[in-house]
Amino acid sequence: MSRFSIAGIQMQVTTHNNIAAMRQRMEILFHLYPWVQMVVFSELAPHGPVIQHAQPAGGTIESDLCDLARSFDCWLIPGSYFERDGDAIYNTTPVIDPAGNVVTRYRKIFPFTPYEQNVTPGSEFCVFDVPEIGRFGVSICYDLWFPEVTRTLTSMGAEVLINPVMASFVDRPADLAIAQGSAAMFQSYIFHINGLVAGGNGYSMVIDPAGQILHRGSVQEEMIPIEVDFELVRRQRCEGVLRMGQPLKSFRDNKLSFPVYGPHFDRSYLDSLGPLEKPNRERMMPPTRESEHKLRMAAR
Repeated sequence: MSRFSIAGIQMQVTTHNNIAAMRQRMEILFHLYPWVQMVVFSELAPHGPVIQHAQPAGGTIESDLCDLARSFDCWLIPGSYFERDGDAIYNTTPVIDPAGNVVTRYRKIFPFTPYEQNVTPGSEFCVFDVPEIGRFGVSICYDLWFPEVTRTLTSMGAEVLINPVMASFVDRPADLAIAQGSAAMFQSYIFHINGLVAGGNGYSMVIDPAGQILHRGSVQEEMIPIEVDFELVRRQRCEGVLRMGQPLKSFRDNKLSFPVYGPHFDRSYLDSLGPLEKPNRERMMPPTRESEHKLRMAAR
């Protein structure tokens, strides 16, 4: 069996507990599309982008999400939540099977610094298998801007990438371009699922392993049921993107050791870019006598 049905849900997210609202959307989803086998929500959908809601793994948030998966007998990637582990807080996605078991968790490797403050980066990559179907990889939002993450997941065998996002900034068009380019570059399906209101500005997207857009979302609530074909991924990885480029094999066969990843790479240019912090408003310098004179002359 090579086909598997996944539904992204783009919904309004508040800064409070949203799990009851998630359940309502799933009730509608399975009424309309009973054949769906996996459901994906947006980043921080369960409780919104409020770090004070952080709780340990296995707490009430995860327990309620496990009940959702069990109730609807589906795989569930519920976006993510803020996980507290000692003094550290992570942006964590649990992967829940149809029996309501957490089979793995993924901690976001690239928090959206400096905007996603006080969140500790994760250090482990996440792939998981749906038995007799195929292998999935998980990344969260800004992780997709770093091809090293996606390359690692696909090199570990991931054929479908689940990428919950919470994006509402003016760089959203770049997000979408990166999602589409990554699907082609790594010959993977990508489910790039955003939220609304406190959860983002929508425009969720699903892309196939040739970089072709299967769904381009809007700024309204949406349910996005897509049947993926793992055999298509495997064939394109063997024979090329649309029987053309074979980038995974070309990368594998290239013997170059990329110096940027080495311990002795000259980082002086990167270090010259300054600290990772929010940009401030540029200060206006008071006019000098010379500049005032030039302005008067230009006005004549």
